[in-house]
Amino acid sequence: MSTGKRPPLKQAQSVNTLLKEMLGKPGLGEQLTRHQAWLVWDKIVGKQIAARARPLRLRRGVLEIAVDHPVWMQQLQMMKTQILAKIQEQTPKAGITDLYLRKTGHSMPPAPAATAPTKAPPLEDIELSAAERSHIDHLVKHINHPELRQELRRLFCLQAKLQRKRDS
Repeated sequence: MSTGKRPPLKQAQSVNTLLKEMLGKPGLGEQLTRHQAWLVWDKIVGKQIAARARPLRLRRGVLEIAVDHPVWMQQLQMMKTQILAKIQEQTPKAGITDLYLRKTGHSMPPAPAATAPTKAPPLEDIELSAAERSHIDHLVKHINHPELRQELRRLFCLQAKLQRKRDS
């Protein structure tokens, strides 16, 4: 690939700038709301089923589930009504109206691990000003999902502290 036609990159954009741009796009909050089933899947079906079946995609209200074995697929087919009812109860705004079970030829990817808060390097000693904290709160206030809002707030705070450290 030739880079002769592309102008050189002057400076990489900060994560803060990229996230602001991405989160400012219309429809993102609605899309995140629709995909909440991924966050509650393990709780709804339990660890045993979650190890054998994972949400794959969501299309026109149909949540596609990847299942790694025909026996589990048959079991889930019999439980489909109960699982769908639980999903609709846990994520009413997601608009999921049906489940489609798909046999996959390989074992399931591991369930997303609950992320333990990572200990930040010396950035934790840097205090943000009230104006900086207020600005960050303003950036995340429209995000409806509390866990996502909390993680983005944490990320924005780290970015602000890193920027402050670079500037000093």
